[in-house]
Amino acid sequence: MRWENLSPDSEHSRADAALFGAEAVTTRTFDTPEFRGITFHEIRARSVVNRVPGASRMPFEWTVNPYRGCTHACVYCFARKTHSYLDLDTGLGFDSQIVVKVNAPELLRHRLASRSWRGEHIAMGTNVDCYQRAEGRYRLMPGIIEALRDHANPFSILTKGTLILRDLPLLRQAADVTDVGVSVSVGFTDEELWRTVEPGTPAPERRLDVVRAFTDAGIGCGVLMAPVIPFLGDRPEQLRATVRAVAASGATSVTPLVLHLRPGAREWFMSWLARHHPHLVARYERLYAEGAYAPRWYQRRITRQVHDLAREYGIGPARAGAPRRVPAPAPEETEAGLPTQLTLL
Repeated sequence: MRWENLSPDSEHSRADAALFGAEAVTTRTFDTPEFRGITFHEIRARSVVNRVPGASRMPFEWTVNPYRGCTHACVYCFARKTHSYLDLDTGLGFDSQIVVKVNAPELLRHRLASRSWRGEHIAMGTNVDCYQRAEGRYRLMPGIIEALRDHANPFSILTKGTLILRDLPLLRQAADVTDVGVSVSVGFTDEELWRTVEPGTPAPERRLDVVRAFTDAGIGCGVLMAPVIPFLGDRPEQLRATVRAVAASGATSVTPLVLHLRPGAREWFMSWLARHHPHLVARYERLYAEGAYAPRWYQRRITRQVHDLAREYGIGPARAGAPRRVPAPAPEETEAGLPTQLTLL
């Protein structure tokens, strides 16, 4: 682990010098089963609200990421490359060396209160999961949600973590005063595939239990069906089983996203593929020969199949920017009994 790249003379200084200073790092390990083998680097960040690059395909402009690295250990995670900016390993290091921005809630509250802030939508969980295992110990998200609630600032959360259920009361409060979008990522329900490509995540069925809980609480929750993994999770019967389970959970929408392999993630995924499915390596090299994304014809085929199944089971794709009004809670559950309006990505 080296922090030299935070110095003004380093090649990454422009990207990372504003994040924190090397003197602000505290490294910890915890001798408990859930954190064994994981190292936490606690930092006092200098900023936490990040602008998305203009060239990004993301449908939002601002993000908050309280963590770097992720114990979900998804072999395909596109965020692996970000660990290289801090001279951290993008393979096992990404899964086990977790950077924690311990002052994220106070930084966010300060930014939301500044005169320059215009109340734009903030997306969370778009880089690494803000409800990964570390959140159970550091509890950064309650303070983040409280700050957004207190400033009535619109936001959305995407997660594979069931820990979000801990904050459901806070999310209800926020949804009473601003637009809140909640989505759960479930790319497949195949248990064998889950165990090998997402070893640190809750099982897909447990994630769909999160959707049920939000639905029961009167908060609409969409499912990002991501990633659909070519040749491993894209058989018609696999797609059908996943969409059927998503529909049964009460999800308001299902949106498919085919696996993309950016630099950093590509090397780690292809190494995993060579060990577990060597017969597929050549097929992947052909499919992703043009870059990080699968060909448009393949993406369109998957999207068409999922949308057809969604219509069959009575759900549809998410519509960006389309707010969904959910039933108002019973009068005794809120002070004003006002309806809750949510925006799903």
